[in-house]
Amino acid sequence: MDTPQKPVGMRLDERAVRVLAHPLRSRILGALRLHGPATATQLAAALSTNTGATSYHLRALEDVGLVADTGEGAGKRRIWRASTDYHSWSNSDFADDEDAQTALGWLRRDYVRQYAHRTEEWLDAEATWPAEWVDQLGFGDTLVTVTAGQLAEFQAELEALTEKYRRAGEGDPRARRVQIVVQSTPVDFDPPVQP
Repeated sequence: MDTPQKPVGMRLDERAVRVLAHPLRSRILGALRLHGPATATQLAAALSTNTGATSYHLRALEDVGLVADTGEGAGKRRIWRASTDYHSWSNSDFADDEDAQTALGWLRRDYVRQYAHRTEEWLDAEATWPAEWVDQLGFGDTLVTVTAGQLAEFQAELEALTEKYRRAGEGDPRARRVQIVVQSTPVDFDPPVQP
């Protein structure tokens, strides 16, 4: 039995944020992560664009390490894959770089749009799924009252729990990949008083 590979992550730098903050590039990376390796032609068809644009943007993503050529294609039929399972950043990493802040602002809003679209697709499809799945999938919210440090602890525990289950069902035909989206926003948008 194969040992599951450890997930590969990437911390985005200023250059990667700027490259990824593009509507087609963001969608290309998302499609490769969700659906696996594909050619530029397959991606163009799936994303309703043309192969030339897809090829151009794949190379830009490759330049910053977000996608890679699998080496399995031939000639112009290169097969591309996401080179990472996830990426992360800290907003404060870009505090002194206005261009990166602008790019990151666009990228974060784009992710919200993509998450909302996937959620709407699920709502359209859920009636065809077994009740045991429908009862577990979906969304909800809860409120916690925490300090910034306590929120960091919560997020670290949630990340550890995610790692525990990231590939728990691999090899089981009953298992399905599930996208977990975490969002934390304050209820009151007035910033806290600093001591």
